[in-house]
Amino acid sequence: MAWPIDRLKLNRVRALMKDQDLTALVVRAPDNIVYLTNYWPMKGYDAVVFPCQGEATLIAIEPQLADAQRNSWTEDIRLFKSYHPSDPRPPQYRALDQALAVLKERSLTDKIGIELNMGTQAADRMVGEPTTPTQTYFDGFHGVAGEVVDATPLLNQARGIKTPQEIERMRLANELAALAMEHTRERMRPGMKESEVGGIYESVVHGFGVGYKGKVEMARAFTLVWSGKGIATFTATGDRPIQKNEPTLFEIWVCADGYWTDLTKNVCPGELAPEYHKLLDLLLKVFHEAAAYSHDGASFPELDRLVRARIAEGGYPGQPSHPICHGVGARAHEPPYAHQAGGGTIQKGMVLAIEPGIYWEGGGGLRLEDDFLITDSGNEKLCPYPDDFRLLARRP
Repeated sequence: MAWPIDRLKLNRVRALMKDQDLTALVVRAPDNIVYLTNYWPMKGYDAVVFPCQGEATLIAIEPQLADAQRNSWTEDIRLFKSYHPSDPRPPQYRALDQALAVLKERSLTDKIGIELNMGTQAADRMVGEPTTPTQTYFDGFHGVAGEVVDATPLLNQARGIKTPQEIERMRLANELAALAMEHTRERMRPGMKESEVGGIYESVVHGFGVGYKGKVEMARAFTLVWSGKGIATFTATGDRPIQKNEPTLFEIWVCADGYWTDLTKNVCPGELAPEYHKLLDLLLKVFHEAAAYSHDGASFPELDRLVRARIAEGGYPGQPSHPICHGVGARAHEPPYAHQAGGGTIQKGMVLAIEPGIYWEGGGGLRLEDDFLITDSGNEKLCPYPDDFRLLARRP
């Protein structure tokens, strides 16, 4: 979907590049391409040459020319063929050739940054299949550049603070997530398979999300659904029946044109069992204290300590078995991360997923998770669906 050029974001990247004397960035990860150009590639073969000065160059697979022209913030679009009769190599090698040619053509070869150290990347728009570079890709830049450095820390730093446009796009994704939860809650019944309920959720996001408010071109959802004793971390959705009077947990990732949510929401068909009332009360207390702590200037390591200490005080030492806070944006899981081996402070403009959880031995438990925008006065929860699911009308 076409959006106005987010100059605040691009200027931040260029300021960091100038500080590090970088002539250009070359990125291939779909989330970084979305971030720098607003173009979400279909197959993950595409690339962007992003100079410290001047217009970016988008290198796009030929069938996507119309998408690129409609959505990209640059008019300099170079195409490569998915198949070329005189070049038997896979298509990503033709994209690399184009990137190297652009660097030489525009004299951007002094010091360039490429993604040398990406722990993960977001999916492409078509099939959700990451397309990762080969050694040939990395080696190619050493033949044209005076110096090649890792661009990942710079991009992580820039992406950590969201612009107003990014926040608007994430609000759309969170609205879709809540809409799909309400739709699914109204239709799920005890005895349905977890996978059946997950299918309802994902179809709603795709069906209602494409064209949502005239602002979303492509929407997808990925969810794990576990019910009752099936609640654990982490297992695949199965064919276990939805349980009456026990929670069904939805681990949710919704993507709207390359911007994501990371949420965990719960539903209970019938009357919630007493042991779950007690567990939910504990988790809500921890969750609200963690949210209140999460403000501009707060310590990431101390946030992790706080959550784990409160859960331990509640009788569950060593829980949860997963991270309790991380960034969300052009990936569902992106820096910064809150952990005690690291450092860093929470900053205004970050969007953080906070996710305390408690899991019982033998199955069952709960997790609460929402996305929080850090503001001048504290933070704002982005998803309107309630975390205390007892507030929702009960269904038999």
